[in-house]
Amino acid sequence: MTTNRDKEIKIAVVGDVHYAWEAEDEVALSRLGVDLVLFVGDFGNESVEVVRAIASLDIPKAAILGNHDAWYSASEWGRKQCPYDREKEDRVQQQLDLLGACHVGYGKLDFPELNLSVVGSRPFSWGGEVWKNSDFYQKRFGVKNFDESTARIVAAAQSATYETIIFLGHNGPLGLGDRASDPCGKDWEPIGGDYGDVDFQSAIAQSRDSGKIIPLVTFGHMHHWLRHSDLPRRAIHVAEGTVYLNAASVPRIMQEESDRLRNFSIVSLQAGVVSEISLVWLGKDYAVASKEILYRRTESVIKPFAS
Repeated sequence: MTTNRDKEIKIAVVGDVHYAWEAEDEVALSRLGVDLVLFVGDFGNESVEVVRAIASLDIPKAAILGNHDAWYSASEWGRKQCPYDREKEDRVQQQLDLLGACHVGYGKLDFPELNLSVVGSRPFSWGGEVWKNSDFYQKRFGVKNFDESTARIVAAAQSATYETIIFLGHNGPLGLGDRASDPCGKDWEPIGGDYGDVDFQSAIAQSRDSGKIIPLVTFGHMHHWLRHSDLPRRAIHVAEGTVYLNAASVPRIMQEESDRLRNFSIVSLQAGVVSEISLVWLGKDYAVASKEILYRRTESVIKPFAS
């Protein structure tokens, strides 16, 4: 007999949106027949309207907010550029309120019908091994450093109902490589270096040691087109039974002659194991215009993003 645990689960991961979200995207997700949608953040520069549209999706979902989602609030530089009156509006909080329980930054969301939980890493991450935006994190979350941030993520994972968890981050964890083309590799001057989040790395390791099963860690932030190379970023990393997916295929919507294309990273999960990941582009008629296999469990070759 087939159980919930054995059933194939189809997950769409939506990379950094950067305002590229349209009503057609909800139709596209419906046509794809996904069981769950994960958003890695960067909806826009504190774009309440984009977040409002995504929060209204009638599909099981989880999201984490990215650095652009606190663009005018997290840093002193951003606050100086702010185009609205921050004394009268708090657009960061507006986004959090709209997403509600679907926002898993420093939290978790259980999906009983899928027999898994989604756990969020540190929201609003800019990446790197230097603790940034101290005042913002202290005020919003009561977190003062990486150790406290790690503890928050681990506590969320431990509170998850299910032993199988998917980690969702804006930026990925430290430890996936230090070349510019690696999933969290630094592709600006000086080029090279691992720009992953150390607290995310530690939280994954501690959660795994506690007995949690982690088939998938997905994130964005580091866009797939490198700034100083024609080579694409490596989208996939596999270690200790976990598949790491950088889903930041940006721009996610493109106009191509008479067609309008939109992309989703599609993850197939079978019996708690990732069996396949593909980058899919749908045309205006919602037919699959292209599909690039990024990972297949039976293959030893892991491909970068489609060029």
